[in-house]
Amino acid sequence: MFYIFRNILEISKMHISGRFIIPFLLFVLIDIYAFQAFRGSLRSLNPDFRRFLYYGYWILSAIAYLAATAMITGILTERQHFLMVYGRTLLMILFTVKALSIPFLLIDDIRRGTLAVIQYFSPANSYDPSRSRFLSTLSLAMGAIPFALLSYGAVRNPYRYKVRRHKVFIEDLHPDLEGFKIVQFSDVHSGSFVFKEPIAHGIDLINKENGDLIVFTGDIVNTLAEEMDGMYEIFSRVGGPGNTVYSILGNHDYGNYHQWNSKAEEQKNFEEVKNIHHKLGWDLLLNEHRVLTHKAARIGLVGVENFSALPQFPKHGDLKRAVDGMPGVDVRILLSHDPSHWDFEVIKEHKDIDLTLSGHTHGFQFGVEIPGWFRWSPSRFVYKQWAGLYQKGRQYLYVNRGFGFLGYAGRVGILPEITTLVLTGKKE
Repeated sequence: MFYIFRNILEISKMHISGRFIIPFLLFVLIDIYAFQAFRGSLRSLNPDFRRFLYYGYWILSAIAYLAATAMITGILTERQHFLMVYGRTLLMILFTVKALSIPFLLIDDIRRGTLAVIQYFSPANSYDPSRSRFLSTLSLAMGAIPFALLSYGAVRNPYRYKVRRHKVFIEDLHPDLEGFKIVQFSDVHSGSFVFKEPIAHGIDLINKENGDLIVFTGDIVNTLAEEMDGMYEIFSRVGGPGNTVYSILGNHDYGNYHQWNSKAEEQKNFEEVKNIHHKLGWDLLLNEHRVLTHKAARIGLVGVENFSALPQFPKHGDLKRAVDGMPGVDVRILLSHDPSHWDFEVIKEHKDIDLTLSGHTHGFQFGVEIPGWFRWSPSRFVYKQWAGLYQKGRQYLYVNRGFGFLGYAGRVGILPEITTLVLTGKKE
């Protein structure tokens, strides 16, 4: 943090885009308004302790403002990686917490305003203009609960990898593919990682699954190829000696979330991102297929570039081109980063694709999952298929919850995932 203070005077020399100023001012207004609930719920406390809590509130906010200003102006860059990742996380936590506390403040202000109008027309009736302590406390609670959850998620869960295992029934499966094991991981987002040791543990978990086929379904970086610097040794261990990892690109791998100086610079970064896969020894599939053999069985593995049914994401995938010329195989598996591709094209036009493997959603990195009973995440408002195994007719889709994280450096209820899918021709 000293780096930021030492350079903060440089802010005045830098151009701050108007598109950042408006959200920044909005955050300040939310902060001031949310403080009303915080202050109102502490009225009964000892004045000295109350003052201490007030200072804590504004110190946290000041750190968040400082981090935001430093990131916007370029003072804080990826070179100060720890501060960048956790400064962004603090911003997201505080904004979420304070935004959730506001509805009860609004209810209280409507109540106070209504009483003021009544008194104006009926002066004989007096009312207490102060805030409702009950609503202030309720507002504080609505902020405190997510603050605790999001803080816990950032401390405990970003590297808490969970191995999920599922059987996938394939009708008329070749006998030699009975028990064939596919290990999938997705959405590494290497630019978000701060610590390397827990990543190595995640790689060990992948290798312990002893997959017959190991696949990566996109988003190796957040934006820049240089994010993988220092990570090659770790990720080159995936699969172990002699095993090929088959991979595809995700929406973040195209560099669309960065302001480039030129198209040439953007293209250079994209070529370097693709080269990451080759440096790792992975086989990157760019709208193409591979025919793999397992004993006497043949597997058609298809990999497409990013294709989304949503307008804000790239549509570079070409499934028709990817399957063109594929000979007869016993099972067809598709790697496609965005799960919306499945409903949009796969199940409509490619009935012969048995299993599609996707990622992208991260399960929003926030949700509730009670196995066999209840699942919910904000991701469901955007994606019909947002995590886990789905089936339509004879076709399956698996959406991996992601190995890494993006933006918020943590997870609440939706842990980072390694998936093992076992093919079977036996109905249970």
